[in-house]
Amino acid sequence: MANFVLIHGSFQGSWIWQPTVKLLRDAGHVVHAPTMDGCAERRHNLRPGITTATMAQEVVDMLFYEDLNDVIIAGTSTSGMLISKVAEMVPEKIKHLVYIDALAPQPGETVKDIVIVEPNQSPNIVTEFAAGPDAEGMANRLFADLEPDLKAWALARATLHPKGAASADLTKFWAQADTTGWPATVIYCTISVNPSRAHQRRTADRLAADWHTMEAGHYPMLSAPNEMARLLLAEVDK
Repeated sequence: MANFVLIHGSFQGSWIWQPTVKLLRDAGHVVHAPTMDGCAERRHNLRPGITTATMAQEVVDMLFYEDLNDVIIAGTSTSGMLISKVAEMVPEKIKHLVYIDALAPQPGETVKDIVIVEPNQSPNIVTEFAAGPDAEGMANRLFADLEPDLKAWALARATLHPKGAASADLTKFWAQADTTGWPATVIYCTISVNPSRAHQRRTADRLAADWHTMEAGHYPMLSAPNEMARLLLAEVDK
C-alpha cells in the first residue's frame, strides 16, 4: 500500500483528480487530493497572503497530521512549484515526485518566462486577490481537448487562482536537487501547449528523472485517468 498525495494546479480543486483518485483507491492505496486555500470550494477564503509557500505549508501540515510518510506526491500545471516547495520543506517525507505537465522554474526564472502566450489571446480576468482566463479562454484553451460533457462539468468547477500562488522561488529546491537529488518522474502531455516540452525536458534532465509522454491535453487526470493511474502506480515499487 502506497501513500499518494495529488495536488491540483491553477483554476482547479480536488475535483480535477476524481477519476484518478478512484482508480488508485480501488487498487488499495491511500490517496489524498486536497483543495488548496482560495481554490474551488475554498474560493470564499480568498484574501491577501495566499502564496505557493503557504499552500505548501498546508500540505506539509496534512502530511504530519495524517502520519503520511514515503509519499508519492504528484503535481500538475503550476502545482509543480508547490510539490517542489513541499519536498524542500520535508524531504524526509517524500519518496517520489511526479510532475504532470507541470512548471518548475529555475532560480531567477518566472512563470511568465515559461508560459507561451498565444497570438490574440484575451487578457486574464483580474480581481483583487485572484486572476485567470475568462470563460472563453477556459473553454477554448485550458479544457479544449475534453469531450463536451466532461468539458461542461469541468468549466462549472473552474475558478480563478490566488494571485500570490502563481509563482515560487525554488532556489533551495534546486540546490537540494544538485547535492542530494530527488527521485522524480516527469510526464509530458503532447497535446498541451503549456508548459512546453523544452521546459519539462529541462526539469527531467536536471532531476535525472524518468520521462514519459502521454497523448493528452493539460488535464490527463480527467481525459485519460486509466493511463494516468497506470503511470502513478508504476512509482509504487521504485
